[in-house]
Amino acid sequence: MANQLSGLLEQWYPRRDELEWVLGAIYQTHGPCYRKAGAMMLFNSLGQQFGMLSGGCLESDIQTHARRVMQTGQAVTLCYDGSDEDDLAFQLGIGCGGTVHIVLQAVTADNHYLHLDAVRQSLQQRQVSGLQLQIPQTSLGQVSGGLSRFIAEHETPVEKTALIAENSQQWLHIQIKPEPHLLVVGGGVDARPVVAMAKQLGWAVSLWDPRPANGRREFFPEADTILSGPVTELSGFVAEKRVSAAILMSHSVRLDAAALKHLQAAELRYLALLGPLNRKADVLLEAGLSEVQLTTPVSGPAGLDIGGELPESIALSMLAECHQVLHQAKAVAANVRLNSYAA
Repeated sequence: MANQLSGLLEQWYPRRDELEWVLGAIYQTHGPCYRKAGAMMLFNSLGQQFGMLSGGCLESDIQTHARRVMQTGQAVTLCYDGSDEDDLAFQLGIGCGGTVHIVLQAVTADNHYLHLDAVRQSLQQRQVSGLQLQIPQTSLGQVSGGLSRFIAEHETPVEKTALIAENSQQWLHIQIKPEPHLLVVGGGVDARPVVAMAKQLGWAVSLWDPRPANGRREFFPEADTILSGPVTELSGFVAEKRVSAAILMSHSVRLDAAALKHLQAAELRYLALLGPLNRKADVLLEAGLSEVQLTTPVSGPAGLDIGGELPESIALSMLAECHQVLHQAKAVAANVRLNSYAA
């Protein structure tokens, strides 16, 4: 499954003119909902679906409406109320209990593909951009073909996703951000589940290890990039590729220290070091750095304490902490987050 927007667009782009396509987007929610405003998915004339707008409860019904959009070219809006026993959403078994509003628009050359090609290019370049979709004024769909606007990174920044009013029309203003890019330093056996799980999340993943026996393609088939050159190349690579996070797990104090030293010039949002506290102290000493000198705080021991011992559990722990930091969330058990899906 590739539910990141970039994954959806890579499925769409090669066949954009070969098949009929419809874009579905959530433009408003009330109460607890599985996905929030700005979530998107694609439907095509083969009956294929890419992405999710719910936990799987609504997609089949949305597909039926998407076929109608393909036939008419008219944008439509849908409303599913999971709290109303008479509403289709309740009958379909939507479990969240909230209300979700969805707009469906045809994606054609005539409407400039809703600028999804520009969004795809911005994601490939790892740029933050914006997409605006016009919302029909009634459920009958008064916007023929669909209207959209693309906002490039160098233009007015899109700070957040929101529903905005403009000249008596409503527009869904979506902030488009590239998926996280993780750099794994060290190609040992325990790095393999880290790379595999990060790719399962839809992240971009790069790996660096200068040792010939490590970091080999046959060990890391999922990795987007495998680096084996001098450590001095890391800072430039991170800047060029806009790497979001790095995990140092080479099992070598010397290599981890060298990587840590050269990554100090990078604008990372998360940096973690595998191993106990005393090893963190050794790595900092080898790098000639102190905690106060670090431009990005080092999480060490890396990961959330979930009681893991095996490589897969440790990988889950580290990626969970990385995900938490990148999304500025708090690590709280789901059963105590009473409003975890609240709008």
